[in-house]
Amino acid sequence: MARRNFKVLYVSGEGSPFVRLSSLADYMASFPQALEEEGFEARIMMPKYGIINDRKFRLHDVLRLSDIEVPLKDKTDMLNIKVTALPSSKIQTYFLYNEKYFKRYGLFSDIPLGGDHKGSAERIIFFSVGVMETLVRLGWQPDIIHCHDWHAGLVALLAKTRYAKHDFFKKVKVVQTVHNVYRQGIFQPKAFQKHLDPEVFDALEKDGDTVNLLATGIKHADLVTTTSDRYARQIAADPELSFGMDKALNACGERFHGILNGMDTRQWNPSADKLIKKRYSAEQPELKLEDKKVLLDEVGLPFSEETPVVGVIASFDAFQGAELVKESLTRLLELDLQLIVFGSGDKEFDQALKETAEENAEKMAFRPEFTDAFYHQMIAGLDILLMTSRIEACGMMQMFAQNYGTVPVAYAGGGIVDTIEEVSGDKGTGFIFTDYTPDALTSKLQEALALFADKERWSALMLECMGRDFSWSASTGQYAELYRNLLG
Repeated sequence: MARRNFKVLYVSGEGSPFVRLSSLADYMASFPQALEEEGFEARIMMPKYGIINDRKFRLHDVLRLSDIEVPLKDKTDMLNIKVTALPSSKIQTYFLYNEKYFKRYGLFSDIPLGGDHKGSAERIIFFSVGVMETLVRLGWQPDIIHCHDWHAGLVALLAKTRYAKHDFFKKVKVVQTVHNVYRQGIFQPKAFQKHLDPEVFDALEKDGDTVNLLATGIKHADLVTTTSDRYARQIAADPELSFGMDKALNACGERFHGILNGMDTRQWNPSADKLIKKRYSAEQPELKLEDKKVLLDEVGLPFSEETPVVGVIASFDAFQGAELVKESLTRLLELDLQLIVFGSGDKEFDQALKETAEENAEKMAFRPEFTDAFYHQMIAGLDILLMTSRIEACGMMQMFAQNYGTVPVAYAGGGIVDTIEEVSGDKGTGFIFTDYTPDALTSKLQEALALFADKERWSALMLECMGRDFSWSASTGQYAELYRNLLG
């Protein structure tokens, strides 16, 4: 008897290449595709933010998915669906749209990350109920709803309360994955009490006078995962590293699992990457130099083969290394290197980066606007990727870098060290610093720069990086087993 192809819906607040805030976007771009190779059918739902370009990503309206009623406690709003296929796949990605909620430029925000931006709580409620109503209209009945980070925590609760007795959802299981434990979806309860039925509102996880959507998703999911076993053990044991989420995770018991990220080796492959200027491989690593030239030209820095180009790529906030980069800038610019910072976040930090780059125009460039093409060109053109996140569940950027022969220098926060082998003698693929200080960062970077000066050893290090297997194969097998066990 043939094994049934189970259906999995992925719900996320971001996804590359459409919109990127964190490594979750990279995960959404690759994991659902890898899962389909394990015999599952995957689809994706996310908000249609105003910043997503319909024409660029070939989004189109679906007539039968128009004017879907989203019934809230006090009113009924309407949503429409735009759809496209995830690039380089046939996976349907549905974008939930209502002009009132999603026309404006910004994404969701919660209190610790800049406040409830003029109705973010109401927007997340509309989106979450909209996911459930869209599924009913669509008629595509998932076996599993896989919720990602706090943006989808309310979906997990709705599946277990308001929609639990609905024939369409009776057998649906829910998985909640934690990618960014410090982003928890913390809001004042007023909007939730106004728009949600008492059954749903009362079941929200609350801490004093605030609602916590990540904790809500963790509590109500049938299965909880995060993106590395090491990180799972760390955040379950340490209140500081988990930002207070350790109690909720420990309450999961055997429902909580850590599975290491993989990456899409088709999309992130220097020998086939259509977004970089010059394709190269482990057989022709010298061609990487052409991408270095293109990158420097694009940001307006002079090219020198002998000068290492160091890059930082992040959406900067207190957790992704903004302060560490800022405190280290003076020392970094004293070294023999060129520095490119790609990303934005805190306005004060953005301004400081812009001013420093202008004052050091021969050595530093700052590029705040995100594009997928520049992201790929950065990974290909850099010599060294500097990773400064205070805590990283696992991420994928260090995998992308190594695949392109770009050597990572990273802080040992979370599961990132599971994918970088510390350079020692003739072995290793990167450099790891364990103290979160400018001294430790600069010292470890200087080790990398010293090795860069030894061209023969550096070439060998690049090839060692490019020879590593970061494909999803092992990880999707583990997820497939968890899914099937969950479904019996």
